[in-house]
Amino acid sequence: MSVTVDGPVEVPPGLRNVVVTTTELGDVRGREGFYHYRQYSAIDLAKSKTFEDVWFFFLEGRLPSEAERAEFVREVAPLRHLPDEVRAALPNIALAGDAFNPLAGLRTALSLLAAARGLPPLWDADPARRKADAMLVCAVTPTILAALHRIRHGEEPLEPRAELSAAANWLYLVTGEEPDPAKASALEHYLVATIDHGFNASTFTARVVASTGADVVSAIAAAIGAFSGPLHGGAPDRALASIDEIGTPDRIDGWVRGKVRSGEKIMGFGHAVYRTEDPRSLMLRDIALGLGGDLAEFAATVERRVVEILAEEKPGRELHANVEFYAGVVMERCGIPRSMFTPTFAVSRVIGWCANVLEQAEDPKMIRPAARYVGPPAPEPLRG
Repeated sequence: MSVTVDGPVEVPPGLRNVVVTTTELGDVRGREGFYHYRQYSAIDLAKSKTFEDVWFFFLEGRLPSEAERAEFVREVAPLRHLPDEVRAALPNIALAGDAFNPLAGLRTALSLLAAARGLPPLWDADPARRKADAMLVCAVTPTILAALHRIRHGEEPLEPRAELSAAANWLYLVTGEEPDPAKASALEHYLVATIDHGFNASTFTARVVASTGADVVSAIAAAIGAFSGPLHGGAPDRALASIDEIGTPDRIDGWVRGKVRSGEKIMGFGHAVYRTEDPRSLMLRDIALGLGGDLAEFAATVERRVVEILAEEKPGRELHANVEFYAGVVMERCGIPRSMFTPTFAVSRVIGWCANVLEQAEDPKMIRPAARYVGPPAPEPLRG
């Protein structure tokens, strides 16, 4: 339902629970601990379908047949390779600055890609061109991120391999090693489960830019900027760092109570939408424990005690582990460096962003909210 008003409308801070548009892509039902992609449970898809299946699903609105999947994989394979103009610029991008910032590098490389390929504004492109541009951005994102990582660490970038799945390719491109099937499968579950997740900050940012009619890369670059914040996508490595900081079971209680009483956020716990356990965290906990190792066992111990202490210290609030807590454990066990945890998240989420951009491009109305001015009094306008 849409409402037309003549003047400003007061809404909750952060636009919480404010409906700004409609979507057919999916939804998050936070009180139920459930989210879905179109008509399917996202977790069910993560457990039963390939990454390529769900990528196709977000583009076409249906799951592919075996023949369609094979054709889609063939279509995507050449798009993973970088144009010469982009490849030549990667060393300067990767080596810039004292600290490695792969998401900033991705924004820069994608902007160069848009210029090199002449991506048109969404406003001027037909649906087929929009979809082709979105596929290109999704296909090259892992190649760019992995190349930046390897260059920064003094290694040669690798070429994607057509015979590998998206998840296995990512492991190969980052580590340079033949991907272990069990680790590739674990990572694929994670990637599918994180493709989309309602109207989060980065998705909303992408749609705002798309609503102006800008090109696909402009919308995705803006989404990446929002996503890079530690309160959004930039937390898996911080959550794992907390586990490292705790170190041993006897330190859990003191560490947690100290954080809570000093008002510090415990990274990996709590969520803006869920009021019960995050279904992604539940799946990733099982995957982490299935991969085995002391880290997974200790993480499960930490999680149980953190939830208990938070219930004591913050009664009435439902605070559970979110996707970042076990995502870091799974990625660590798969051999992904911590600096590439958030980029791995971006490898999947770019598909959700692009799907939202394509959906927004069908709406001719630009998103243009208002702000209430509270600064110093302004002069009265001149009359006459």
